Amino acid sequence: MGVVHECPSVKTVVQFEDEIDEEETILAEQHKVKLMTLSQLIEDGKTDVVSADPPLPIDLATICYMSGTTGDPKGVMLTHANMMAAAACSLEFTLLLPTDIHLSYLPLAHCFERVIQTTCIYSRAAVGYYSGDVKLLMDDLGELKPTVFPSVPRLLNRIHDKVTQGAAAAGGLKKWLFDTAYASKKYYLKDGYKTHWFWDFLVFSKAQKALGGHVRRMMNGSAPLSKDVKEFCQIVFGSTMLEGHGLTETGAVISCSTDEIPPGDHIGIPLGNVQICLEDLPEMNYTSRDKPCPRDVTKEVIDEDGWLHTGDIGCWNPDGTLRIIDRKKNIFKLSQGEYVAPEKIEGIYIKSPLIAQAFVHGDSMKSYLVGIIVPDAEIVAKWAIGKGLQASFEMLCSAESPAGAELKTDIAHEMERLATEYKLFGFEKVKKFYIHVEQFIPKNDFATPTFKLKRPVIVKRFGSELEGMYNE
Repeated sequence: MGVVHECPSVKTVVQFEDEIDEEETILAEQHKVKLMTLSQLIEDGKTDVVSADPPLPIDLATICYMSGTTGDPKGVMLTHANMMAAAACSLEFTLLLPTDIHLSYLPLAHCFERVIQTTCIYSRAAVGYYSGDVKLLMDDLGELKPTVFPSVPRLLNRIHDKVTQGAAAAGGLKKWLFDTAYASKKYYLKDGYKTHWFWDFLVFSKAQKALGGHVRRMMNGSAPLSKDVKEFCQIVFGSTMLEGHGLTETGAVISCSTDEIPPGDHIGIPLGNVQICLEDLPEMNYTSRDKPCPRDVTKEVIDEDGWLHTGDIGCWNPDGTLRIIDRKKNIFKLSQGEYVAPEKIEGIYIKSPLIAQAFVHGDSMKSYLVGIIVPDAEIVAKWAIGKGLQASFEMLCSAESPAGAELKTDIAHEMERLATEYKLFGFEKVKKFYIHVEQFIPKNDFATPTFKLKRPVIVKRFGSELEGMYNE
């Protein structure tokens, strides 16, 4: 009731509590709004039956706000035809059944989650909702025991790291069993076998029970997932791993992988009702003459021919799948004329157990990259024990302490190792970096609700640190 004066079109307010206090009654009368409880509404509905008035396909179904990585979020008006088309085509890939169960924990502000729920309803699958506390997500999974598990790279990468690091730390027979079971299932994965009666029972049952023990289909959205993690999910959880790509303006999904396509560096094939056209981007040397011909998928508007430009840079793989390289708006040029895709580099650096998050920054007047590294607090704590160091996480990350200097050196070695392993060019390597202890999350406005980095916000907040690294 405190904001009803700002909403002149509101005529009725329904509150969940059964008692309406005097102050709320006075406010309702002042603003000429009908105030009632949910119980009253239910009772009225028993006697005052309203005939069905189904919407038309062109009617507005929802206003879904984009993530707002570069400014204020923009609302996208999606019709019932948009949502049903997305659900119908998604069902062809997800193959949901009436017996399936989905746990909703991803933000409903994200179109990805909305389409998943619409697809569940379309296929008569059940939807359960998590408790609201991410820290209790594993408890919720154990209680509901979902059969489908949509997620995002941030969570799937952490699950991968926890399991693999746990196996490595166990050592001895347990480590040998894990490696043997993993290699065995990986060998048969190429033939489509994702489960194994012996290895799943003996080695992977604990990890599978962490997700409820019944997951048969996993899905990734929001951002690309590495081939290794896709493969890991199929092997460890005995589940199909689907990966899709899309954006809010298209009703979420425009392409998705299938059961028949092996996991790899791709985001599947176009949905049945979707056409994708790649156009050349000659100013960045992305043309159809290249192999495998990466080209720009977008601008940011619908052009005169009716194509929606998404802003992605991608290429077609030989098997017909689509691979996303980066975002056009995120790519920048260094002083020597080389173009840099920061998200690709960040994705490589966070493969280090020591690094939870990475932010890569470049300046068109400079010839090299700088960055901000957020260490993984849990892994750093174990690192400190191994080094015989006793200090708080903040002190371990401080540039002023000997422990902080040692941690920074080890992180630098990790970054160099990964750069070599993934064959980064010299200009793609971060030369200097600043260690920050607080993660980039929606709560501090450094990330969107789907955990995409708000690059302009981070640059503004850490402007002095970034500039300082260039001036050293």
